Amino acid sequence: MVILVAGVAEAQPLRVMALDQCADQYVLALRPDAELALSPRADDPDAWMREAAAGRRRVRPTLEAAIAFRPDVVVRYWGGEPRLLARLEASGVRVVTIEDATDFNGVRADIRAVARGLGVPGRGEALTARMDATLRRAAPETAARGRSALYLTAGGFTAGRGTLVDAILDAAGFANAAAGPFFAPVSVERIALFPPARFVLGFFDQARGDWRGPGRHPVVQRAANGRVAARLPAATLTCPAWFAADAAAMLKAGK
Repeated sequence: MVILVAGVAEAQPLRVMALDQCADQYVLALRPDAELALSPRADDPDAWMREAAAGRRRVRPTLEAAIAFRPDVVVRYWGGEPRLLARLEASGVRVVTIEDATDFNGVRADIRAVARGLGVPGRGEALTARMDATLRRAAPETAARGRSALYLTAGGFTAGRGTLVDAILDAAGFANAAAGPFFAPVSVERIALFPPARFVLGFFDQARGDWRGPGRHPVVQRAANGRVAARLPAATLTCPAWFAADAAAMLKAGK
């Protein structure tokens, strides 16, 4: 945007509104120089870029907030109800949607799409290259490939084929022990009777999250004792983004 002040053209910073926590991560990484309006969850403990969000404006993802902020670009993953999105697009605001990636090619496509929408394709390529470098570090030696592991959340869910978690396990050289595709609950009884060789625990760092969930059941804790390959923080798992590669690196390192 360019305005005239006393006959002099003065460039105004791009105004970018993020409608949810995943969008926050993308705009903070790709356009920290823009005037940002982040979601209320931008600095939550499960936000990867929470430190970069400090001191930034926060707004609720509502039509009223959008009218007041007057964004040039809006970025979203799941946030924004249909009335808001329709009004924004009708007003000429560029709306960029992060797709639900299930593998790292999908993440690459998301990074590039958001970077183009924010006018910084070069930054998108740099972020993609950084992710790919992390994936190379996460890749195990050939002899270490094929170790079976079950991903388990505190709420008692696992992730099979067709999920980004499955891609994270594969990137670190693990075979996914989940029997079916997509996300599904895992019963305490099944874990007690058929304990997996290894566990990859996710979201257990959220002390208040699912504190009575099946994943925290004493039977599950006993089954997992000595078999935990890694505990992945929620911040690496809440969004289809470049930091999924960091989760793979943590898994390789046994963190």
